Amino acid sequence: MALVLTALAACDNNEKKTDDAPLIGKQTPVIENGLLTPEVLWAFGRIGGVQVSPDETKILYTVSYYSVEQNKSNSEIFVMNVDGTDRKQITATPHRESAAKWMNDSQTIAFLSNESGSSQLWTMKADGSRRTRLTETEGGINDFAFSPDESKLLYVADVKYGERTVDKHPDLPKSSGIIVNDLMYRHWDEWVQTVPHPFLADFVGGMLENIKDILAGEPYESPMKPFGGIEQLAWSPDGKTVAYTCRKKTGKEYALSTNSDIYLYNTENATSENKTEGMPGYDQNPVFSPDGEWMAWESMENDGFESDKSRLYVLNTKTGEKKDLSARFDQSSNALSWSPDSKYIYFVSVWHGTTQVYRADVLTDSITQVTRGMHDYESVIPLKDKLIGVKHSLSKPDEIYAINQTTGEEKELSFENREILEKLKMGNVEERWIATTDGKQMLTWVVYPPDFDPNKKYPTLLYCQGGPQSAVSQFWSYRWNLQIMAANGYIVVAPNRRGLPGFGHEWLTQISGDYGGQNMKDYLSAIDAVAKEPFVNKDKLGCVGASYGGFSVYWLAGHHQKRFKAFIAHDGMFNLPQQYLETEEMWFVNWDLGGAYWDKQNATAQRSYANSPHLFVDKWDTPILVIHGEKDYRILASQGMAAFNAAVLRGVPAEMLIFPDENHWVLQPQNGVLWQRTFFGWLDKWLK
Repeated sequence: MALVLTALAACDNNEKKTDDAPLIGKQTPVIENGLLTPEVLWAFGRIGGVQVSPDETKILYTVSYYSVEQNKSNSEIFVMNVDGTDRKQITATPHRESAAKWMNDSQTIAFLSNESGSSQLWTMKADGSRRTRLTETEGGINDFAFSPDESKLLYVADVKYGERTVDKHPDLPKSSGIIVNDLMYRHWDEWVQTVPHPFLADFVGGMLENIKDILAGEPYESPMKPFGGIEQLAWSPDGKTVAYTCRKKTGKEYALSTNSDIYLYNTENATSENKTEGMPGYDQNPVFSPDGEWMAWESMENDGFESDKSRLYVLNTKTGEKKDLSARFDQSSNALSWSPDSKYIYFVSVWHGTTQVYRADVLTDSITQVTRGMHDYESVIPLKDKLIGVKHSLSKPDEIYAINQTTGEEKELSFENREILEKLKMGNVEERWIATTDGKQMLTWVVYPPDFDPNKKYPTLLYCQGGPQSAVSQFWSYRWNLQIMAANGYIVVAPNRRGLPGFGHEWLTQISGDYGGQNMKDYLSAIDAVAKEPFVNKDKLGCVGASYGGFSVYWLAGHHQKRFKAFIAHDGMFNLPQQYLETEEMWFVNWDLGGAYWDKQNATAQRSYANSPHLFVDKWDTPILVIHGEKDYRILASQGMAAFNAAVLRGVPAEMLIFPDENHWVLQPQNGVLWQRTFFGWLDKWLK
């Protein structure tokens, strides 16, 4: 394993800085007429990493700021009292500070910083003074967690994966060729040459000793790529056990399976035990109860179904008994957190287009909804007398709130973006229930332009969601932001069509194997119902979406029967047989498309591929904008290029925006602004 960690003596604030870039802090955007613009979107501070001190008196969190001019971001650390008073920014450097966590004394903060040139572990006082670097780990540290008594450190670092070309041919060190002999050679946006491993070390007098790689010699990842973090590992309260999430598979086997497990690593004898063996789906994100009697985790039932219901499972650490607390709860359970008395598990769950906080009683298996309202909670931290949560809505980015455990009453604490929000006019968000073609009711969000006048006629957009099983809830996005669409003079129709969570398991799972079926009828039911309104210009309808939403746009382009006058597809699937062989996570296409296109006896698969958008290009007759990132290895840019080429060859007005350095998302500020300008330039050209 190519990893070296040397414990360092303390380094003070006089250590030479390696980055002379200008400081990126809170932006003051120009806001004209109270309207949301791309530049205003990128000026919002983005809250993350919320932590409460052990004595429950202070809240620690980070805020990321973006500079369009510098085309990069930076994150800073903040501290405030639990009632929201005495809010202070305690770092202000050109370096990235992240993963901040309280130490036991509630006076010291441990965090990661790239001040020394790579991401290393530091500590400082709660006022930002006495910055001290603890590590110099080759390649840096991804995240960390101290044991409850702070005698040990668990941290995540990348290790070499597989054999490189230079290992086989040491006389060709400058060759760029990559020799591939198995699947999963690319994942999300990287060629897989490293995997994250959990490391364990004794923490003695600010020094790290007896460092162990928990997965030494194993080619597996923990946490799991591409999105897993420290939430996939956990300390037991006595510090004798580390629970870690791992899918112990590689190559083709990895590409075909979502079967991950929770392992308990004994820190005294260095052995691991699989506690979820025989449970075939995703098992991840373990959390121990404060009294150590229980371990809870998120569990999916089916191998290969990445969007299955996330069940709330608990394990009695004394008896080994497992039980599903959510067996009678037809919703997913995410972001689990124990109450201080170990009696309850708090979590968040989406239902009917909003994400609320819930409480599960471990002994009675009963589940109670705590919050209500038009919002999405991302996470919750239970304290003795209140909850601390992070939430957003279609009209407001993340902020921190205090929640009454009994009544659900909320009080905003952070007010990070108050100055910007006070100057903006947001459009009204309306909840509608629309009849579908099979006699069901579908929740659809309708977002109106600011200063909406019902006596005028507005161009209107059908928003097609990705996933395909991602909720159309009260989400806040820095790209697919429904309020910025409304600010540009469009009514936005966002249906919770078939295949989305929050309406029961049957509604969620219907879409798999039926990509061109009922959910497409749902889309058309939504836009047709809203288009009947006198304030909708039914001759100026557009259709937009990304990922599965991009697929939806391509499919509707061949089936919309003249409804729409403009399409925009971002990172969409165009040629499903090609997608089957191009994507990296084979479990996804096997589950959602039903299997391989060459399996002629598989009726589900054959129905899926018969609905591939590329088969209906002969019916394309409407202007289309195609957007794609060339580092997108989930849906390759060749899908977008093929769609654009087909439109041009068909004589359909078309434009393409390609980002050579973006993945399935658009993450760089200037690319994000270009995305918005191109997006609205295309819509305005054809719909206004």
